[in-house]
Amino acid sequence: MQTESTEQLIKRAEIMCQRRGVRLTPTRREVFAILTKQDGAVGAYDLLEMLKAEVPNAKPPTIYRALEFLQAQGFVHKVSSSNSYVLCSHFEKQHPVQMLICSLCGNVQEIHSSGIHQEFINQAEQKGFQVQHQTVEALGVCEQCQHA
Repeated sequence: MQTESTEQLIKRAEIMCQRRGVRLTPTRREVFAILTKQDGAVGAYDLLEMLKAEVPNAKPPTIYRALEFLQAQGFVHKVSSSNSYVLCSHFEKQHPVQMLICSLCGNVQEIHSSGIHQEFINQAEQKGFQVQHQTVEALGVCEQCQHA
């Protein structure tokens, strides 16, 4: 992940779980740890293969249950366009998700624009729609791939 070590991120996640009264089981912790080491988004079956190094008997339901928990806690975001998952490094606060996804290398950058979020909410309210969760995905080419 960016600047924090895996152990620092796990410690933050454990603190959040304690505050919320939920449990970061060994399997959930391991999936979280795997995601901290990824540069881009990772599919569930790729995560499952990585998880098997630590949990040899892991099956698809194992990874999906762990991802469901991590997503519910805001620790990971699902990238719907690629059906993959990416770690959120600022998970202490629930927030709208805006992602820049490189169609060449698969890198995912999370950004936060209160303007985009508020305009989205305003337009939804004008249509009589109540937004419960917002994820915006922008597909394009990252700076690194543009200069490659």
